Amino acid sequence: MSNHFALSADRPLETPAEAAAPLSPLRAWTLLLLVFLSVHFAALFSPSLLDDADTTHAIAAKHIAVSGDWVTLQVDGVRYLEKPPLPYWLVALDYRIFGYNVFATHLPLSLGVLGLAILAWRWAWRAYGDRAAFYAALSILTSIGVFLFTRVFIPEVLITLLLALALYTFLTGLEDKEPWRIYVAWAALALSMLSKGLIGPVFFVAAVGPYLALTGQWRRWRELRLGSGIVLFLAIAAPWHILAGLRNPDHGNPSGNIPTPGHVHGFFYFYFINEHFLRFLGKRYPDDYNKLPFLLYWTLHLVWLFPWSLYLPVVAKRLWLSRDQWWNNLRSSMRQSGPYQSFFAPSHTNRGPQLAFSSAWPSSRSSLALKARAESFRRHTTLLLSIFAVFVLLFFSISTNQEYYTFPAYFPLLMLTAGALASAEDEGASRRLLVGIQAALGLFGAIIAAALGYGLWVSRNYPYTADIGTLLAHRNVANYTLSMAHFFDLTGASFAALRMPAAIAAIGLLAGPAIAYWLRRSGRDFEATASVAFTAAIFLVAAHIALVRFEPMLSSRAMADTINRLAGYGGQPEADRKATLMLYGDSSEGSSLVFYTNRRALLVNGRISMMIWGSDYPDVPHIFLSDADLLSMWGTGPRKFLFVPEDSLAHVSSLLGSRGYVLQRLADKTLYTDRR
Repeated sequence: MSNHFALSADRPLETPAEAAAPLSPLRAWTLLLLVFLSVHFAALFSPSLLDDADTTHAIAAKHIAVSGDWVTLQVDGVRYLEKPPLPYWLVALDYRIFGYNVFATHLPLSLGVLGLAILAWRWAWRAYGDRAAFYAALSILTSIGVFLFTRVFIPEVLITLLLALALYTFLTGLEDKEPWRIYVAWAALALSMLSKGLIGPVFFVAAVGPYLALTGQWRRWRELRLGSGIVLFLAIAAPWHILAGLRNPDHGNPSGNIPTPGHVHGFFYFYFINEHFLRFLGKRYPDDYNKLPFLLYWTLHLVWLFPWSLYLPVVAKRLWLSRDQWWNNLRSSMRQSGPYQSFFAPSHTNRGPQLAFSSAWPSSRSSLALKARAESFRRHTTLLLSIFAVFVLLFFSISTNQEYYTFPAYFPLLMLTAGALASAEDEGASRRLLVGIQAALGLFGAIIAAALGYGLWVSRNYPYTADIGTLLAHRNVANYTLSMAHFFDLTGASFAALRMPAAIAAIGLLAGPAIAYWLRRSGRDFEATASVAFTAAIFLVAAHIALVRFEPMLSSRAMADTINRLAGYGGQPEADRKATLMLYGDSSEGSSLVFYTNRRALLVNGRISMMIWGSDYPDVPHIFLSDADLLSMWGTGPRKFLFVPEDSLAHVSSLLGSRGYVLQRLADKTLYTDRR
């Protein structure tokens, strides 16, 4: 890396070689792409689509690709009005290119992660320098939460990317006085609303509003292009909402929040009132959601951001030491009295001035102006990201929530951590703290490796069981309404199926942190931090292998294969080819059967959860059955297949008696047929 200082307004102040990341951009991105390919891209091909949200959303996207209806989502022929359409549009396009498979379903999510890493690199590079840029991109690719919550078809990574892009182009548009960036921010904001609904604009305004007030830049409101920007926003976001409202109207007079037979709350009430405001207040109907306990909600972020959450003490220390400077800086900004030293800007130490305050900086007036602009961007980045992260975390601590709802906060938190860590390493500051963190990680890694090793030893005589679900407990934590509830079903006997991923994780957790500790003690900070990240990448690869082993429990693909063999479209009697698929209870529990058999399912006692609202429309297909309907149809006409989850198994077994033939058991699921 060269030691000259670029004077472009779109380039951060370059650092002396001793303070910069010891990698060229080409080498850095070669490493980053290798991590992306091994951790995220390689995971696109397995396991099969999972039951519940993963396949339910895939079915909605499949309906678009097959029917050509890009306005009204449908699941099993029933209107599905809960979600905005952009993620489903992207997957529908994938289906037309790559076919109906898990790769096409999850590809937009994987590309979203890569987009976040690229944006993190670009933003951190300009705000905090080369080393922070590498750390920011690497943290996106190796954080547990980012990996875990892109294994399922949910829109969190897409709205995070669009909101981060909106914030970045908003900030750079004001800093560089380039109107086109402001328009990109408006467009990204509109797309964020098409990804996750009103929280996109709400989160953006909640961050930008206080930022403008605290920095005194509200006086520049004309540069935000409010008139033309709102027109652009509406031109992108409004058409789908209007068409969805027109095609899914309200039938009858509303009677409270609960729909009644024969009455339909239209799209506008259901989508904006029920799915946004009532969900936030915890009064949404139906009551099929949950909320994390307060303490667990906050502490779990240490897991979702791991291993980068290890460095949060460095961030906290710098915040504490600069608390007075923060207040003075804000007052200075509000008076528009000029730039001030950033939270992450390295201070003067006995090593001499570093980064933006390097003594090598030219003394010309233009150079000083560029220096001021760079400092302004650094401090404004820190303030904007901090406000955004705090608001997202507080918002979902009040609202109903799932573990992954706070995904949009991961980006700013990881960016701020990368900036603080890079600055601390550049200065040679917080040396004892960093070594202590590395020692703690080494101890933690050794403990986890020892536990995994013990599990490998005690399970050495257990046979490998492909259906790991048969070895799990069924503790029904939080009624399984939390996305990670099945984690508590793990048992010791199930460890035999996890030997290979456990061995990979144990070796990585034992060796990686130890190497990182030695490097940190040797003063090779960059290599130490990179070693921690690469250890996390190895762990995530092992975690994906473990997830594949859980496929029989999390997906009904094997049952779908059984149905396709017995009732395929060639080689079987015509009566079997016309076989009927039935799901007992909540359709989401066997949703992968619908996707992989390409059949519409009849739902026995299935007018619950997401199916309630669409089931009252007059054109809904006749798919909702009672127990009496099931018994009257069972054993007559074409073959019947009935999927039964464990919580309904005793009832269905008693209901069918000797007329029910168990065709297949898979984990906690049973597939019945009505003939031998």
